Amino acid sequence: MKKLFTYAVFFISLSIFGHISVASELQKPADKTILSISGKIEKTNKGEHAEFDLGMLDALPQKTLTVETPWTEGNVSFSGPLLRDFLDMVGASGNVIQAKALNDYIVVIPMEDVQEFDVILATSLDGKRLSVRDKGPVWVIYPWNDDEDLRVETYYARSIWQLKSMIVE
Repeated sequence: MKKLFTYAVFFISLSIFGHISVASELQKPADKTILSISGKIEKTNKGEHAEFDLGMLDALPQKTLTVETPWTEGNVSFSGPLLRDFLDMVGASGNVIQAKALNDYIVVIPMEDVQEFDVILATSLDGKRLSVRDKGPVWVIYPWNDDEDLRVETYYARSIWQLKSMIVE
């Protein structure tokens, strides 16, 4: 009897609230898509992908990291959303992120990095938008100045620039 009641509640709820969907939709880009994500994500806005324009990335809380990199001179300031906030927004649930650049270069970023460190999706350098020429429009930046252990080739290699897509696995 208890099982029958549970099934009845489920079917009544289904008929009242519509179908049950695992994935829900995000707002669609209003401008040119600069970043897409797919794989183990819950929220999408184009098929099984989520696409983002610059305005959508700007709408997330922003973080500024002042760091010294192997590719710039002295300390510079990168700004953009935390990668963990971006992944939380799409409901990502995997162990790694396969990140791909405009030139098809691919790196694998462990999800532990995202949780342990304030890794950002930088869209600005010293207050100026990153262009493709400047390794943009999105550049993955680690907080190298905050943790000396990050200043090794492993983390520099994960700092992919001209990021165009990610697959959560």
